[in-house]
Amino acid sequence: MMVKDETRYACSPEEVKNMDTARLRETFLIDVLFEPETVRWTYSHYDRFMAGGIHPVNQSLRLEPLDQLKSDYFLERRELGIINVGGAGKIQVNGETIELDYKDALYIGKGNHEVIFSSNDPASPAKFYVNSAPAHREFPVKKVSRKEAEVVTLGSPETSNHRTINKLLVNSTVKTCQLQMGMTELKPGSVWNTMPAHTHDRRMEVYFYFEVPGGQSVCHFMGQAQETRHIWMQNEQAVISPPWSIHAGAGTSNYTFIWGMAGENLDYDDMDKWAINDLR
Repeated sequence: MMVKDETRYACSPEEVKNMDTARLRETFLIDVLFEPETVRWTYSHYDRFMAGGIHPVNQSLRLEPLDQLKSDYFLERRELGIINVGGAGKIQVNGETIELDYKDALYIGKGNHEVIFSSNDPASPAKFYVNSAPAHREFPVKKVSRKEAEVVTLGSPETSNHRTINKLLVNSTVKTCQLQMGMTELKPGSVWNTMPAHTHDRRMEVYFYFEVPGGQSVCHFMGQAQETRHIWMQNEQAVISPPWSIHAGAGTSNYTFIWGMAGENLDYDDMDKWAINDLR
């Protein structure tokens, strides 16, 4: 088992205006999430949010504390959200085993000492995409299958943004301190997500793009609404979105992405929207 981690520091809008492509990618793009038998974390100073990938194949992988946390165990002062984007797997939480199929989600609250990840079949291993945020209260462990998500369909084929939003770990389905996670699936023929673009100063966000077909890419848009920047992204990569930044994307094909948020507001609809024609 290997544990790899890195830290990303917060940047102001003025700093980002002056970044070239390489610097923008170094600051916001998480280009590798899954390696066999490895736990990978990126620790962001935006709301102390953590995003990572846990990829057990033949081994079971244990959730261990990082030096940055200065804690005796990982969930001593944190909560954890998990969505499986690989083969079937299981997670053991303080001795209780929970099965997660493709696109199933699991919330694990503060105070759980032992969390162990494993795959059911090494030939089709699980890929656990994970988000974590600081927590001040303990809430129960809860699984939310894809079928149990709160589902909303938005957009249309005419505007190339016909999509299904699966609210998995949100306050209407799970009690959390501040962490929220969900999954948006673009319909065939649609490529735009999250339009009209918006910001929410009360929370930050991370987008994880997957199910991007081979040879295709997604262009992620960020920055202030009238000073936008873009990052070209590949399958199974993630991008950090500061509270002051828009977050939207368009792919060369349809795709799926997972959104994870943390901050002081659990209201999903708390958004400051920008008209499409006002973006610059």
